Amino acid sequence: MLIESIYKKIMATVKKRGMEKKVALGIRLSRFLLKFGIDIRRKIFKEILDQLGGEIRFVISGASAIDPEALQGFMDFGITTAQGYGLTESSPVLAAENFREHKVGSIGRPLPGIELAIDDPDADGVGELIARGPNIMAGYYENPEDTAAALGDGWLHTGDLAYTDEDGYVFICGRKKNVIVLKNGKNVYPEEIELLISNLPYVEENFIFGQPRHNDGDQNDLALCAKIVYKPDYMKENYGTEDAARIEEIIRGDIDKINDTLPAYKQLLRLIITDEPMIKTTTGKVKRFEEVKKL
Repeated sequence: MLIESIYKKIMATVKKRGMEKKVALGIRLSRFLLKFGIDIRRKIFKEILDQLGGEIRFVISGASAIDPEALQGFMDFGITTAQGYGLTESSPVLAAENFREHKVGSIGRPLPGIELAIDDPDADGVGELIARGPNIMAGYYENPEDTAAALGDGWLHTGDLAYTDEDGYVFICGRKKNVIVLKNGKNVYPEEIELLISNLPYVEENFIFGQPRHNDGDQNDLALCAKIVYKPDYMKENYGTEDAARIEEIIRGDIDKINDTLPAYKQLLRLIITDEPMIKTTTGKVKRFEEVKKL
């Protein structure tokens, strides 16, 4: 959340100052020179880096998945930004990127001595990420049932869905329990769409869930829905409005544009728009099931 918030603030300031073309040109030039081992990013974007203290060179994140746009943005400004991944049950790190090995959007490769595998992958290679190694827990204290469920076959079942690319980099798709299974058999990973919505500059937070399409409550026929919390101050400053109907019109227009980029089965059919914060954990993650229950 911190990395994405900082990046959004930087880009909002760039837009406000009319520097979008200048920054885009700087990014294109620095990316071209990097191909030849010439790194001028910290010179080109010194003004931006100075606003962050001037000394930041490396950021590591191990919380929820970061929006790849924010990750790439930090990299373009000269701040190497890496993701790591782990669980309390694995002591905790299983995989991570580093200075030399990173791909935007991945969690890197397994650490030495750790095996990662994809359990029961689908046609797209997506399945549950499982792990084994000397860092895996012996079990849950005085809880043999949960221990058997997590470690029954000798692998730790993480509950996260992932896939690996041809170079062995691991990409997390979302939580297994969050997957929305549609009537046509298609799986929708809410986190994928949430990242797209979070790119809208006025979005404070959002989450995707499934609701019965019809009044009969058929849980096998779901419509994709989004709850979006917007920033009233941003709407007032940039759109000149505090009117709820006008704000909803703006947001629905942007969601229509996002829908146009998605296959039909992933398109959002219902929206809930509010400026009221959602129920969250202490680390800022939306408590999905509590939110759905509330709705």
